[in-house]
Amino acid sequence: MQQTERVDAHRPSLAGQVLLSSRPLSWINTAYPFAAAYVLTTGRIDALLIVGTLFFLVPYNLLMYGVNDVFDYESDLRNPRKGGAEGALLDPRLHRTVIMAGVGSSGLFVGSMLVLGGTAHPWSWLVLAISLFAVFAYSVPGLRFKERPFIDSATSATHFVSPAVYALAVAGAVFTPALVGLLVAFFLWGMASHAFGAVQDVVPDREGGISSIATAIGAKATVRVAIAFWAAAGILMLFTPWPGPLAALLVLPYIAAAAPFWSVTDAASETANRGWRRFLAINFVVGFLVTMLLIWWALLR
Repeated sequence: MQQTERVDAHRPSLAGQVLLSSRPLSWINTAYPFAAAYVLTTGRIDALLIVGTLFFLVPYNLLMYGVNDVFDYESDLRNPRKGGAEGALLDPRLHRTVIMAGVGSSGLFVGSMLVLGGTAHPWSWLVLAISLFAVFAYSVPGLRFKERPFIDSATSATHFVSPAVYALAVAGAVFTPALVGLLVAFFLWGMASHAFGAVQDVVPDREGGISSIATAIGAKATVRVAIAFWAAAGILMLFTPWPGPLAALLVLPYIAAAAPFWSVTDAASETANRGWRRFLAINFVVGFLVTMLLIWWALLR
């Protein structure tokens, strides 16, 4: 009864729940990689850029996180973080609405992107298909990649890297070793970010019967894996063309945010939420610095 009272007391309006379900704080994390990769490759602003950026800004996130919120509803009831900026606690009456809104809006944008992208680079269709598959595979019953340790982090990283890969593919980019190294670094950043985010939910996930990288190897080991992934991403950036190596420094704030939890126990894992909140703030600062580096790189071409 107390749990129900907590949910009812803190639950936003129905419209607010739908908005929260798309994780507005994360919109930029998927739209920006697409837009930056497309503009830097083509050097132009066109209809595909606009449509693709809008898709990866809202519908993509509503589809990804909305599906997750629907199928994680029972376990989210046990998680005190849910019901705010870090995740919606969807009223069951909205489950069908959120899924329909995500699928419907995504279908409209994806269809437009396929038409605008044409057939000059058909393998871009495969990249987009993999991206959408990863969105569903993470949460839907029968696949539930989010409950497969390490695959969960890899799938989450795919959510953020695939928009950039799609942009590069549809724009006809040449995948040089340096570009591949950059994408792998981005992928490792994504895996580290997911793994560290999972630490704070060890207790509610175990109580809800949900597996994750953190429930499988424990909070302490997961923090250390995340730091190792961030460090590896930084090292890979050292092998990219100038000023790319400067981006290696950008992993340091993330490592600093996670380092205080180096030896966190499973019982105290929820305290890692402090580090996660710092992570969310760091993303905006690092995003700005990445933009400055990209502009610098473009001017040197």
